[in-house]
This record gives sequence, C-alpha cells and structure tokens, in this order.
Amino acid sequence: MSVFDRINQIENRMNSLENALTLNEKKPGVSANSPEAVSFQKIMGSMTAGQRFDPSAVNNASSAPVNNDPKQYDSIIAEASQKYNVDESLIRAVIRQESAFNPQATSYCGAQGMMQLMPETAAELGVKNAYDARENIMGGTKYLSRLLDQFDGNMTKAIAAYNAGPGAVQQHGGVPPYPETQDYVDKVLGYYQQNKGIHA
Repeated sequence: MSVFDRINQIENRMNSLENALTLNEKKPGVSANSPEAVSFQKIMGSMTAGQRFDPSAVNNASSAPVNNDPKQYDSIIAEASQKYNVDESLIRAVIRQESAFNPQATSYCGAQGMMQLMPETAAELGVKNAYDARENIMGGTKYLSRLLDQFDGNMTKAIAAYNAGPGAVQQHGGVPPYPETQDYVDKVLGYYQQNKGIHA
C-alpha cells in the first residue's frame, strides 16, 4: 500500500465520520462517543502538525533564494519526456501545480522537491536526493509514466492518481470525489492546455 493509499483511507474514514457527526446522520454505531470515532480522534490528536496531511501547504525547505524560472529546467524535462515517453507539457503542468518550479519545496506531509515525491516513493524510484531538480524530475516523470501505463494512457486518471493514489482512482473508477483531487486535476489539465499552446 502506498503512502497516498493510506492517506486516502484516513481521509475517507474522516469524511464518513464528519458526515455522521456534523450532519447528525443516524448511522448505527457511529456517534461522537462511539469507539470508532473516539479511536480516530485519538489518532488524529496524537499526530503532530508535521504528520498531518496538508498538500496545499507548501513551504520553502531552504532560506536561500530560489530561481523559479521554468525555462532553466527545459533540458531536463525534455530528457525525462524522451526517456519515459511522457508529454513535456504534462510534466510542466504537474511541476507547476506541485511546486511552482521550486526545487526546495516541501509539503507538511513530507513530499519533496519539484514533483513533490514522498520519501518512500522517491527511494522506490531510485531518487537519492529529492531536492536535486534533475533527479526529482526524472523520478516524478518515471512515476507519471507508470500511472499512464496503468490507466491505459488516460491522462485524467493518471493525474488524479498522482495526487490521490492509484488505489483511490481504481476504487472510484475515475477521479475520486475528493474536492482537493478534483481541483488538482482541473488545474493540471488547464496548465497542460496552456503549455500545449505555448510549445505547439
């Protein structure tokens, strides 16, 4: 199970508990004092701020100024595109959404670098330094290529899986009904179309 799949499990459980508790739905066995709710609240309460999943909160891991000019990464993106057969415009779109071309970007859940790789994913992809722009882009593109293969070239599903995990996409038969993932897919596809216009 990937880190993203585990996060999705937690988010799904949290959503169901919120629906039951906040909307006062009468679901057997789920109440504010139920064992499930209490144990889940204990888990969430025991997590530090750094452990809680907050993909929208990206900060700079370094106090040094960062040159975020996307053009400086053109040669790396072209190399990754050729090696893994992924459209350059898609790679750029994912990078823009994930880190705004900041190689030092770090999310509060621990995702790192240009394409926001989790440490476990980076290691599995052979990325030794996720803050190295070339390594990160090559690793992130390799992962994106796998997702495109897994979903038979369906770009929308692959983009959703990059954000929410392939398990969630398979479970829902497409883009999961998570506002964050739906917004993510819309933005990446929008950037992709912009990039296709620029690089046509």
